Amino acid sequence: MTRKTTKDQAAAENPKSDPTDDSNRIKDPDEWTTGSEPMTGAQASYLKTLSEQAKSPEAFEADLDKAEASKRIDSLRKETGKD
Repeated sequence: MTRKTTKDQAAAENPKSDPTDDSNRIKDPDEWTTGSEPMTGAQASYLKTLSEQAKSPEAFEADLDKAEASKRIDSLRKETGKD
């Protein structure tokens, strides 16, 4: 006999399957386990674009790590009204 589980039961058993749970989606970049790795190509491209739009070319540095790139992206998004 198979047991049927409701959506609430499934969420209780696996909190990551709960679409209303935001606890695992937004983390402080300083707490990332991979934050000290070099920024990704996507981060570099977006940071470059945002720094140009914000007329802050000094915000882009090619040797940033993932965490610092994320923080700068967040800051520039606010500055350019994209957040």
